[in-house]
Amino acid sequence: MKKIILTAAILLSCLSVKIASAQISLSINIGNQPEWGPTGYDHADYYYLPDVDSYYDINAHQYVYLNNNVWVHGAALPPRFGNYDVYHSYKVVVNQPTPWVHNDVIRRKYVSYRGRRDQTIIRDSKEVKYTNHWRGDRGNGRRVVVHKTVKEDHRDDDHRDHHGDGHRN
Repeated sequence: MKKIILTAAILLSCLSVKIASAQISLSINIGNQPEWGPTGYDHADYYYLPDVDSYYDINAHQYVYLNNNVWVHGAALPPRFGNYDVYHSYKVVVNQPTPWVHNDVIRRKYVSYRGRRDQTIIRDSKEVKYTNHWRGDRGNGRRVVVHKTVKEDHRDDDHRDHHGDGHRN
């Protein structure tokens, strides 16, 4: 009987430890956020785009916008938003599921952010946490070019001039 109780106690304590560890989770998705996203957030689920009254789903890399009274998900905004610039417009971080369901509330709350251009974006940040941020096209219709530095082969250093360009004098 003691063995059964002891076994049950050990099994129960193992399960409770597993449950407790599952409840402690910290979600950081800095690397998942687009380079045009606002700085200062370790985690963001959606950006509300007040200038076009739409959203950007960070994890799905898709825009969510109203089209004929239906919320549509797409890799790019529709042509009617052709002049919208994600790099210079204001984005509001919204961490709630399906925020477009409450769009009236969100629109009223952030209407004052329309037309603002004073937000620092990840691409332009000097913060260390953004140093190795992913840079590329995430459905925003813009191509981002990343220049990689090429390491020189120094095996033949005796034949280089003082400028290090590999040409002999």
